[in-house]
Amino acid sequence: MQNELRRYIDRLRAEGFSVRDDHGEDPDLIDIEGKAVNTWRKNYPYDKRMDRATYEVEKYLLQIELLKFQAWSKDNGSKHVIVFEGRDAAGKGGTIKRFQEYINVRNARVVALNKPSDREQGQWYFQRYIRHFPTAGELVMFDRSWYNRAGVERVMGFCTDEEYEQFVTQVPMFEQLVVESGISLTKFWFSVTRDEQRTRFAIRQLDPVRRWKLSEMDLESLERWEEYTAAKEEMFLRTDTDLTPWTTIKSNDKKRARINAMRFFLNQFEYDDKDTQVVFPADPNIVQRGKDAVGD
Repeated sequence: MQNELRRYIDRLRAEGFSVRDDHGEDPDLIDIEGKAVNTWRKNYPYDKRMDRATYEVEKYLLQIELLKFQAWSKDNGSKHVIVFEGRDAAGKGGTIKRFQEYINVRNARVVALNKPSDREQGQWYFQRYIRHFPTAGELVMFDRSWYNRAGVERVMGFCTDEEYEQFVTQVPMFEQLVVESGISLTKFWFSVTRDEQRTRFAIRQLDPVRRWKLSEMDLESLERWEEYTAAKEEMFLRTDTDLTPWTTIKSNDKKRARINAMRFFLNQFEYDDKDTQVVFPADPNIVQRGKDAVGD
């Protein structure tokens, strides 16, 4: 464990902090007086999190719309890819879980690749991702994607400068080919503040059932916050195009992030029986185009 987070967690333990579990979702870090540590509020546009009752209703209605979208996609043979990217503990996995909660798994898949094999390392960089692309009527969700090269690999030195430059040069052309072939491509970046990320890491370490989610790479990312910020902003500047823009989601409040991600995705399509009382433009306080968020 890295020194900064070790000291922080040791202090939390010594001062009697605990984890309050909200039915297995969105746990809070609780101080000895029983108050939640509200690091999520920093630089966030709302003073209160979305309440659970509102969240459950909106989530359910949007999941119904996802089922309509999926039936429409199957009928017309359309193909869709969603890329979920962001800092560690930013809420990507939880959002994916809500996307796939009720959809037909025969026509929807989540792709979360491990590090490349020796064979894959010898291939064209995009090759291992292309093999997972959708066929007619399918939705594929990438839990991290080819953008590993612009983030983790760039910051941690897992790729050379030449490999990185080749990637950022090729990726707009690659994604243009993807879209021109008839595949819709949605690129989400989930944004979490530094203090909130540290709180989420602490919860993972303090809660035995979540400890498995905290990796050495996660801990290293906390120590390299500025490097990851620089890499993210350069990625936005070089790979956010009008054809395949980045969409950022402020995710300090996970519930709002999930709702707005689902709403933004669905609002792009005119599928059959679309309920415009449920699907409409996402909250501009939460959702922003990537290149407009540079320096934010």
